[in-house]
Amino acid sequence: MQVIFSTLTLVTVFPLVGVVILLFLRPDQQPALRWTALATSLITFGLSLIMLGQFAAGDPGFQLVVRAPWFTVGNFAADFHLGVDGISVLLVLLTTFLVPIAIASTWEAVQERVKEFLICFLLLETGMVGVFLALDLLLFYVFWEFTLLPMLFLIGIWGGERRTYAAVKFFLYTFAGSIFMLVAIVWIGLTYGTFAVPDLLKAGLPAAVQTWLFLAFAIAFAIKVPVWPLHSWLPDAHVEAPTAGSVILAGVLLKLGTYGFLRFNLGLFPQAAVQFAPLFGVLAVIGILYGALVSYAQADAKKLVAYSSVSHLGFVMLGLFALNPLGLQGALLQMINHGLSTGALFLLVGFIYERRHTRLLAEFGGLWKVMPLYAALALVVFLSSAGLPGLNGFVGEFTILLGAWRGYAHWGFAAASALGVILAAVYLLWLFQKLFQGEVTNAKNAKLPDLSRREIALLVPILVLIVWIGVYPQPFFNLMAPAVDALAANLNAAALALR
Repeated sequence: MQVIFSTLTLVTVFPLVGVVILLFLRPDQQPALRWTALATSLITFGLSLIMLGQFAAGDPGFQLVVRAPWFTVGNFAADFHLGVDGISVLLVLLTTFLVPIAIASTWEAVQERVKEFLICFLLLETGMVGVFLALDLLLFYVFWEFTLLPMLFLIGIWGGERRTYAAVKFFLYTFAGSIFMLVAIVWIGLTYGTFAVPDLLKAGLPAAVQTWLFLAFAIAFAIKVPVWPLHSWLPDAHVEAPTAGSVILAGVLLKLGTYGFLRFNLGLFPQAAVQFAPLFGVLAVIGILYGALVSYAQADAKKLVAYSSVSHLGFVMLGLFALNPLGLQGALLQMINHGLSTGALFLLVGFIYERRHTRLLAEFGGLWKVMPLYAALALVVFLSSAGLPGLNGFVGEFTILLGAWRGYAHWGFAAASALGVILAAVYLLWLFQKLFQGEVTNAKNAKLPDLSRREIALLVPILVLIVWIGVYPQPFFNLMAPAVDALAANLNAAALALR
């Protein structure tokens, strides 16, 4: 198939058009720089909606496929190969939805080297979309590694006081883990003569090699998620990153890891996935409880939200390795939910930081009286993250717990994880109390301005999706169900083969 010009190609490369335009603008043309980047990201979101309109929800296979020769060296051939299915379509939409919100949040927060900042952001968008759409293992690895550099610069140049330490730690952790995956990818290409994921899925990899291939991929993905105990880079990266960087790091970049597990570890190596499921179930439960307990101990609001990601993504991993349709669909939906809720939490922390230039909880209190609209919208986001019925977090976590109850050999996985839901409510309501309740005891907070129209415009689209998924999640399940059911059937066949 020699198709290269398609909607998927446009969604992937259009941010680069904005990069080219930005290169020709002067650094002092800040309004033009900002509007060019925002317009580029909004057009990319529009293209992703066109992709959604072309997507057939009942088809479990890859759609809108783009495939053209990339390069060939001897028996070593790789293609520019893109495709979308029910597993990736929502993640592409999440990416293109959050990027313009993140860019718009920098209108006042980023005032230095604006041109370079926006170029990094659009480059990052191309890398993230490419990861979700790549159907060639080598192309996937290129996009995967490509995302490291823009985020390295976003943290290292525009971050906080310890930005260099956090940026280098982020880069070294993720790059080192990816080396194992690269070795496995090269071995697959040389052994089977193809890097094409659909071809490898059709052929099936022998059980004898699945174990070490699974582990090689798992190291890279576990660091990116991050799975406990490989999480130590995350709090530093979040705390030092600019607000927009934290929104994208939590909202999308961490999902590259969970997506990798779903697409490759479960798809290409199903028998190894069945064998390692109990181990990853245990690690997921530990991450859920550990992340929740450490969140409660934080004095910095941004660090609290950062550790909460360890807990929430523990739920995603729990659902993935339940290896059944309920767990897999719940995990995929929770990837979207976490991107929305935690992205909004980082925006809210950023708004207050821009006003006070501190995130220490001891500096606040009584903000409900000073900033009532900010407090009201924050309450919805906090309850969403805590899993309140009627909001998006509940649907994902409940579905995951159902899948875990049926998927693991012991009910204790679901029971221990349910304790994590309670702990999440504890630390989030404690955070809300510290920020908003009580009297205004710090004079610096007495005259803080409430949300501006721009800040309201950033939050409202996220809040609409938070409520929509909480009240009526069926359209989202309909999109993912055929592909997830096919994956679950393959995993079930692998489990039967091991008996």
